[in-house]
Amino acid sequence: MTTTHLPGSPFVHYKNDSLMMEEVALSQLIAEYGTPLFAYSKAAMIHALDAYERAFKGRRARIHYAMKANSSLGVLRVFAQRGCGFDIVSGGELARVLAAGGKADHIIFSGVGKTRTEIKAALQAGICCFNVESEAELDVLNEVALESQKIAPISLRVNPNVDAKTHPYISTGLKDNKFGIAHERALETYKRAATLKGLMIKGIDCHIGSQITEISPYEDAVSRVLDLVDEIEKSGIRIEHLDFGGGLGIDYAGETPPPADKLWSKLFELLDSRGYADRMIFVEPGRSLIGNAGVCLTKIEYLKTGEHKNFCIVDAAMNDLPRPAMYEAFHGIVPVQIDSNNTSGLVYDVVGPVCESGDWLGRDRSLSVQVGDGLAILSAGAYCMSMSSNYNSRGRAAEVLVDLNKTSLIRRRETIEDLIRQET
Repeated sequence: MTTTHLPGSPFVHYKNDSLMMEEVALSQLIAEYGTPLFAYSKAAMIHALDAYERAFKGRRARIHYAMKANSSLGVLRVFAQRGCGFDIVSGGELARVLAAGGKADHIIFSGVGKTRTEIKAALQAGICCFNVESEAELDVLNEVALESQKIAPISLRVNPNVDAKTHPYISTGLKDNKFGIAHERALETYKRAATLKGLMIKGIDCHIGSQITEISPYEDAVSRVLDLVDEIEKSGIRIEHLDFGGGLGIDYAGETPPPADKLWSKLFELLDSRGYADRMIFVEPGRSLIGNAGVCLTKIEYLKTGEHKNFCIVDAAMNDLPRPAMYEAFHGIVPVQIDSNNTSGLVYDVVGPVCESGDWLGRDRSLSVQVGDGLAILSAGAYCMSMSSNYNSRGRAAEVLVDLNKTSLIRRRETIEDLIRQET
């Protein structure tokens, strides 16, 4: 018996010729639940979380899962049961956290466009903090808090103008990005916030982007934030917590991001040297906790050969897994069952049935497969199911949580009845 591990997660591997997640054969999941199907390894989620917890041992710190990466209740419950807080960006995400058993006072509300209704609901729930992203938001938050007879705990999300060296669509820390308050305006904005009776200043927040694979952008951001905290506190405003967001990358195609414990070991050295060892630290990881824990399972419907291109047409599509169409993102694609007697293969573009030329899942992939085979699209835990849609009137996929040799259906497959129920 041989075991072959794949890039990304040690919990997705070949056992002989069968692709496994923990102790479950993925072919078994396809047979039981059908395709397209998302499967998540609970052990992989906990393994990723453990790296952060090792880094924070003995520190005043809390991990807030950035649930926009994957907001399925079964996933949220795993992190809630481990004591995580949550980073939300909508009223719907607030409701999901509470439904999954998350604590309201461990919730941070980020996002540039919070509505009055969402703000009021978060105040009534008693969340930990609002990350304020504009000066205009300060006024709205203050008004809603006073109308609700509440005090809104806030931090300002500061844009440090640091290049995270990532895809422009997932960069958030540069001057031209829509997020946060300009570094140069932060001190004056804090002074103004301190005069508003419905607000209570709690901290400062910074998030520079996603899929970051180097330590240096974090070091630059932390240094710039601490410089600003020095100025703010000289003006008489106390900063209780420092929130450095998330953004740590994962291995999609051989990337080598620093492990979370190594990253935070370096950042704590910087914090300690600047005299901020006593402050409460918040982080908001998303992709690095769930990305490599998930796979998307799909079945080959047709093989189409041509003079210049060969196409492997599968039943998953851009509505199920939008990252390749949206970002030209890479996901590893491997057979669920290796045919050891078939050594010949072809180079295929793996595409879906959606009526768009942009509906591709992988380009130029060497595969030895035939119609009816299952494929696994790797590292699909983050920004896949949460960004999926019903384009072409396709129901969203089912989701399964794997825990050792046990499986749980955490979202049933959408039917056409589900899709048209709200329509007349």
